[in-house]
Amino acid sequence: MVSNNFALYSLKIVTEIFKDIIMFPIWWYTRGFYYCLKGVWRFLKNRQDSLSLFVWVKNVFKPMYGQTDWQGILISIFIRVMQIFARSIAMVFWLLCSFIAIVLWLLVPLLVSYEITIQILA
Repeated sequence: MVSNNFALYSLKIVTEIFKDIIMFPIWWYTRGFYYCLKGVWRFLKNRQDSLSLFVWVKNVFKPMYGQTDWQGILISIFIRVMQIFARSIAMVFWLLCSFIAIVLWLLVPLLVSYEITIQILA
């Protein structure tokens, strides 16, 4: 009785393992890639929210602290342009990191498969 259950469940486990191995690339490049893109989009949205880049761009010509004299407006515009420049550089950095993450998501299974075949053939 014990050996029959062992054989039956062993067969089920082995078939599940083979099914997972076969279905892994399909999942990785379809649903998994979709989840990766959603995560990257959420990450970039959070970075933009933390940098508040669009808020700085929207208010570039509004005087800071309610100073309406020409010196206050000039200083406000200069400071905001510098902030927009610095925050844009930070956002471009996060965009590049996200792009690299997406490319790595696509390349990692191919690189692993290549390395496995090299090791098997060597």
